[in-house]
Amino acid sequence: MKPKRLIKIIVGVIVFLTLPSLLFFGFAYFKYNEELPIGVQGKQADSLATNMLEALNYKAFKDTKYLEWTFKKKHHYKWKKAKKTCDVYWKEYKVSLNFNDASQNKAFVHSFRVDGELAEELIAKAITYFNNDSFWLVAPYKVFDSGTERRLVTLENQKEALLVTYKSGGTTPGDSYLWHFDGSGKPMSFQMWVSILPIDGLTATWSDWTTTESGAQLPVFHKMGIFGLEISHIKGTF
Repeated sequence: MKPKRLIKIIVGVIVFLTLPSLLFFGFAYFKYNEELPIGVQGKQADSLATNMLEALNYKAFKDTKYLEWTFKKKHHYKWKKAKKTCDVYWKEYKVSLNFNDASQNKAFVHSFRVDGELAEELIAKAITYFNNDSFWLVAPYKVFDSGTERRLVTLENQKEALLVTYKSGGTTPGDSYLWHFDGSGKPMSFQMWVSILPIDGLTATWSDWTTTESGAQLPVFHKMGIFGLEISHIKGTF
């Protein structure tokens, strides 16, 4: 086969594979991309955040000492909130995280403890997984975390929404989320302005809930456009 014809075939395959994705991204960008809204800090914003916590029974979540869940059927967590530790499992790996003392973090492969660069790599990955996956589980309860800013946003329909920006902490500080509520003050969805997404203002639902043994209300599914995030095997105990 002549080199020119081979190049044409390769280019044709690349275009065939990438063009639908580019068209889809372009459509999604122009349909959903939004500027970060302007909000007002102060008592009204904090009151809206407090109403959300009350609607979700924040006391029950605060009193929950142990949480267990699986994220997207890939990552499994056993989080001892009271002791500030968490075991993270994926594939053949296990990492035991200690949020009070990083020197106590441990990594395992097939139940055998590993050290050195491999351990550091697995621990860093586990921390990233935990920061992301736990946020999809407990984000509403984190609106008063250290380093957060809360702003009241009045929407075009005159409803009130809560813009929460994480100035510090986590894996990607600077991310913002605009919470939307139902009539009881319970969250229905949020829009995201986050560094890992190429489109600003994408919406994810917070409408599928389960109540744990401890009384904490936690989501079992989030929908983002045509995609879904499943959270399963949720347990919460005192």
